[in-house]
Amino acid sequence: MNVKNILNGIALCMLLMALCPCACKNKDGESSSSGAQILMGFSQIGAESAWRKRNTQSVLEAAEQNGIQLIFDDAEQKQANQLKAIRSFIVYRVDVIAFVPIVEDGWDNVLREAKEAHIPVLIVDRKIKTSDESLYAGYIGEDSIEEGRKAARFLLQKYEDVRGPLNIMEITGTVHSSVARERSAGFREVLNGYPKFSIVYSESADFLRSRGQEVTEQIIQFNGALKIGSKPVHIIFSHNDAMTLGLLDALNHHNINAGTDVTIVSIDAEQKAINALKDGRINCEIECNPELGPELMRLVKTIANRNTIPKFTYIKEQAFTETDDLSAIGIRKY
Repeated sequence: MNVKNILNGIALCMLLMALCPCACKNKDGESSSSGAQILMGFSQIGAESAWRKRNTQSVLEAAEQNGIQLIFDDAEQKQANQLKAIRSFIVYRVDVIAFVPIVEDGWDNVLREAKEAHIPVLIVDRKIKTSDESLYAGYIGEDSIEEGRKAARFLLQKYEDVRGPLNIMEITGTVHSSVARERSAGFREVLNGYPKFSIVYSESADFLRSRGQEVTEQIIQFNGALKIGSKPVHIIFSHNDAMTLGLLDALNHHNINAGTDVTIVSIDAEQKAINALKDGRINCEIECNPELGPELMRLVKTIANRNTIPKFTYIKEQAFTETDDLSAIGIRKY
């Protein structure tokens, strides 16, 4: 049985429990206003990477540990599926809706429907653009702008004594997603004052390993080497580890030594990427922490009881570089 079927099975069981009048109660998941167990609808964008799968599992585990009943939906990378799921949560009269928005725009109408139904909404992992900030209670996830800044600061330190020019190839995430836009913005914010760094190419690989490999292969084959036109690429900044692992496959295929011939900076800190960092094939890993389930459930219980929460809650993250004591990094769950 695959992961999607397992998750959908869990979701169905939880839904049946939620709708059953004899469903058991758990004091940690109770709503003080009604005494009933909290019912939460959660829409995830998909299962495109080890990071995303662990992010989903963190939410499922934390919901169970906190006695919160969960209706889970996998949108399979389609906004239309998410809109449908959120509307189904409204019909089920859940206490709280949480979702990971695949893109920033296009949510106002469905969020108004949730507001009219008096169901608070939490935005998870990626942010949205809205004409009315009151349509959602709060955001929980990574600080994507700071992740981009950390990547750039590593380059400033690594190349402090190098005059340049230093040409950067950027592989970005899903177009119109907040995380791709903000990582790019934070990265550029730090490097803008240093003209020796130049971003000579930027292409979306949609956070997918296959696309990370494809984009890199196309560049090498078109130019006959890892370069953009006549400009050699010295640095690759990749927005997530899935794409990075794909581009490492492409570099290896063309006998280009990642980590030495070209500096690799990536975001997520998945176990496979940490292994590549230890092997010297990645130079810097910026952690994007998927373990937000416990904090998400704390926020869910707070707003289910009609209390306010901060508009933005950021998860603690760190950076790992080639100069660190990498033996101290424990085994990761993703």
